[in-house]
Amino acid sequence: QVHIVESGGGLVQPGGSLRLSCVISGTGSMFRSMGWYRQAPDKQRELVASITNPGARTTYTEVAKGRFTISWDNATNTMCLQMTNLKRDDTNVYYCSVPPGSYSGKYYPLPSWGQGTQVTVSS
Repeated sequence: QVHIVESGGGLVQPGGSLRLSCVISGTGSMFRSMGWYRQAPDKQRELVASITNPGARTTYTEVAKGRFTISWDNATNTMCLQMTNLKRDDTNVYYCSVPPGSYSGKYYPLPSWGQGTQVTVSS
């Protein structure tokens, strides 16, 4: 079963940095793309950045360009999001996601999500 656990959120001052981690298990060794998303109360969940495996091709949305870096470690099945120069608008719950597909012999018709990790940017 696909299992996703995020960590690393917390309270940080504007201009500060945080590193989010996401351990993904149950997918087997190969899948196409993984992403970090975020969601504020009463708003839609939005993509922040994505990375492919294999290949490590990265994509960043406007909110992330120049400030965030997404990475993937095959050895630990961990996806990270290094966030710098954080702004108050970055206050959100951040989620990892794996797209629909077949993983370890089971088909998942919907994206799989973790429980999220809260990031609060405040002075």
